[in-house]
Amino acid sequence: MKEIRRKGIVDENVLEALGRVPRHLFMDSSFIKFAYQDNAFPISSGQTISQPYTVAFQTELLNVEEGMKVLEVGTGSGYQAAVLMEMGLRVFTIERIRSLFLESQVRLNKIGYSGHFLFGDGYEGNASYGPYDRILVTAGARELPEKLKDQLKIGGILVVPVGVSGHQEMIRCVRTGISDFEITTHGGFMFVPMLKGKRES
Repeated sequence: MKEIRRKGIVDENVLEALGRVPRHLFMDSSFIKFAYQDNAFPISSGQTISQPYTVAFQTELLNVEEGMKVLEVGTGSGYQAAVLMEMGLRVFTIERIRSLFLESQVRLNKIGYSGHFLFGDGYEGNASYGPYDRILVTAGARELPEKLKDQLKIGGILVVPVGVSGHQEMIRCVRTGISDFEITTHGGFMFVPMLKGKRES
């Protein structure tokens, strides 16, 4: 956690949650010895597990409070979802790749985390469980997803990296009214691309 603090994360709740999640359980066995380095690593299906700093940065931008309803777009390994659950949030997490959707449920349940797992297109979100207090996207979107904005409560926050493959700007979008949004940018990051539609493998 010292390195993550040094990089500017100040929210103690985020840091404590990150410290409690056993990251090595979310990684391929060939990378386990590097699990607590502040780096991203590949997982199955061409995806990655984000570096702890990125997880902490996005979570800090969400400005969450215990009990909030959060939609995570891009379950992946389940690591980010575990951090959110560790903070006492009601987590709905959506994954478009069926194998990851199934694997993450088994992994999270096995180590004691419970959430709502959804198989579907992240660009569509899931309006049936909304509106949400917070929405977090863990892949790079080409544009700010309108359907996700619409699924925010008034006062809700969407955090999403937006841009072309290889470089995105971290966007924080606060819904201030029925059709009013306040958008701020928070630096450059690199995520795998956010793709449309379900994938069955």
